[in-house]
Amino acid sequence: MPFDMPLAEEIWGAKYRFRSADAEDADLSATLDRVAEAVARAEKPSVRKQWRTRFREALSNFRFIPAGRILAGAGTGRNVTLFNCFVMGTIPDNLPGIFEHLREAAVTLQQGGGVGMDFSTIRPAGAAVRGVGAEASGPLSFMDTWDAMCRTIMSAGQRRGAMMGCLRIDHPDIEAFIDAKRDGVRLRNFNLSVLVTDAFMEALERDGEWTLQHGGKAYRTLPAADLWNRLMRATYDAAEPGVIFVDRVNALNNLAEIETIAASNPCGEQMLPPYGACLLGSLNLAQLVASPFTPEAGIDAAELEMLTETAVRFLDNVIDTSRFPLEAQEREARLKRRIGLGVTGLADALIFCGARYGSAEAAALAEGWLETIKQAAYRASARLAAEKGPYPAFSPSVLDRPNLVGLDREVREMIATSGLRNACLTSIAPTGTTSLLAGNISSGIEPVFAFSYTRKITQADGSFRSEDVTDHALARWRAIKGDASPPADVFVSAQTLPPDAHLTMQAIAQRHVDSSISKTVNCPADISFEAFKNIYRDGFQLGCKGLTTYRPNAITGAVLSTGEQKDVSPQAQTTEGRLAPRPAQLAGATYKLKWPPSAHAVYVTINDIDDEQGHRPFEIFVNSKNMDHYAWTLALTRMISAVFRRGGDVSFVAEELQAVFDPQGGTFMAGRYVPSLPAAIGRIIAGHLGRAESSAVSESEALGAACCPKCGQRALVRKEGCDACLECGHSKCG
Repeated sequence: MPFDMPLAEEIWGAKYRFRSADAEDADLSATLDRVAEAVARAEKPSVRKQWRTRFREALSNFRFIPAGRILAGAGTGRNVTLFNCFVMGTIPDNLPGIFEHLREAAVTLQQGGGVGMDFSTIRPAGAAVRGVGAEASGPLSFMDTWDAMCRTIMSAGQRRGAMMGCLRIDHPDIEAFIDAKRDGVRLRNFNLSVLVTDAFMEALERDGEWTLQHGGKAYRTLPAADLWNRLMRATYDAAEPGVIFVDRVNALNNLAEIETIAASNPCGEQMLPPYGACLLGSLNLAQLVASPFTPEAGIDAAELEMLTETAVRFLDNVIDTSRFPLEAQEREARLKRRIGLGVTGLADALIFCGARYGSAEAAALAEGWLETIKQAAYRASARLAAEKGPYPAFSPSVLDRPNLVGLDREVREMIATSGLRNACLTSIAPTGTTSLLAGNISSGIEPVFAFSYTRKITQADGSFRSEDVTDHALARWRAIKGDASPPADVFVSAQTLPPDAHLTMQAIAQRHVDSSISKTVNCPADISFEAFKNIYRDGFQLGCKGLTTYRPNAITGAVLSTGEQKDVSPQAQTTEGRLAPRPAQLAGATYKLKWPPSAHAVYVTINDIDDEQGHRPFEIFVNSKNMDHYAWTLALTRMISAVFRRGGDVSFVAEELQAVFDPQGGTFMAGRYVPSLPAAIGRIIAGHLGRAESSAVSESEALGAACCPKCGQRALVRKEGCDACLECGHSKCG
């Protein structure tokens, strides 16, 4: 099966192709054969070949796309989990229990699972710790520990782990939680979400007061509107925290009678109970549209139903073939047999059908497709229950749950007779990498971000190459229509859509999804704060279970750009806190700096790189024969190089260094008083960045220096009544 673009082949090779000392996937078809074979092993031997064929057909042409963990791990024999999503157990409010849960999260991340935690159970900062005469440090201090742990663990050998941290809106430390990521440095391995209750939304609606409490103790009361404004201002400024309407999540949970949900997986599409786990897979709607760009364009309902039935069985089988990091996760998964079947390519499918994303026509099409999937998924699960047995925690009362009330009579009768194999069936997850693998189809139910752009791909030797990437719908248009201009009212992107178009599609989808939806409401940078706040209140009124927005801002920047893209290929993928790889060779400049109190010169080397951020400094070395400088110059070298390698605006480094004051006194350089040797290094960095004169070698000439009688260099200057050499340090007062 050929790839639609070179980038897809690179992604397959780096993330999903199995290689070992004994075997490897020869091509993509071999990868899909491996996955289909592994998942079919959960079937009885008499029907195993039949279902292997069905599974392989579903995988062909990316009609059904299992989540990346399944593609990478199924059939490899590796000690990894095939589950993407986990919520960890309830964290106890005691030190031994907290660190035991830290260990469990580390083990889960190591085997490839993303994790979510509710930190609301931990007492607030300043609360008494009985028996030791101390005060509690609060949940955020422990979240820092989780963050440091995640930073050190490579998840399943491929990427850094992902975490979600949640805190209730009534926790006494909620304001510190809301502001935690404003500095752009703290908790970078976390996504954050506030658990907003119905009671809070009611207090907000009536402009009432809100009490912060923990363990039955009220700490203080404040206006609900003030707390809401603080939350909204933080996400307006820094894109976090997100919001989870936790009471709605529990009210609409098929298992509400036997579990309480208090946290989400890292991307928000799976709200799960303690030790909850969920498998993910997506039906590729873009691949199912027949006769695109014609009045007859559409998806055949019978084909969609058959593909859904196969996908449900596929994911159910994975439960029985996957490893689990913890026994508690395995027990929870097998007790309720949750799966998360979703869709991807929705925006491209709408374009094929001539419907503008967010319009009434698009909403009707999406609702019809998702309703078909919902009915077919429950029908398939009921048939599986008749064949293999229902999930162990099944109760006929599940038919009274809101998600099942609207099912067809035939499906409800099947459930009443045979039960359900899976307690929850549908979810819509992000599909960024697998969407690229499938030919750059639109991700999940998101609109197309950009129809064409250039990505810079890092090569093995550290160099870059550029590759043009085109959205699947536009590529199909060009293949069918040639040079004809695509209709602008249909080929809409996230850059041009208003927030209400996003909300419309998310709310429509949520009606037919058991769990939740990973969706970002893109907002323009110049949206007013009042309009921004209304997005969240409108989302609540429309029935969304949670909301995440993104507005380009000074703290996070623009995550994506329609210009040249940051390299996000698997080979070069980095996360916050992880440094970019160093090329084998870099060019730069070395500056000689003579500090009068020192007998030896200091040499400052700054090497530069040309990458997607442009020409910029990449590393610095500070060297001197004076061993008194060794420890601090080495520390300076490592810290500044780390900042340079992360990229962005690094001018603050020069500014901070130039403010360093030496209590033993500074010196004049190029007619300007420099308060310390670190400040002199800061001047060199500033000059290298083009923000000041930095020629340390020519400073003496700029001062009209004379020749030094000791070293012969043109570096002898007069200051404070004495002759002083800027090169060798010779001085003579007279």
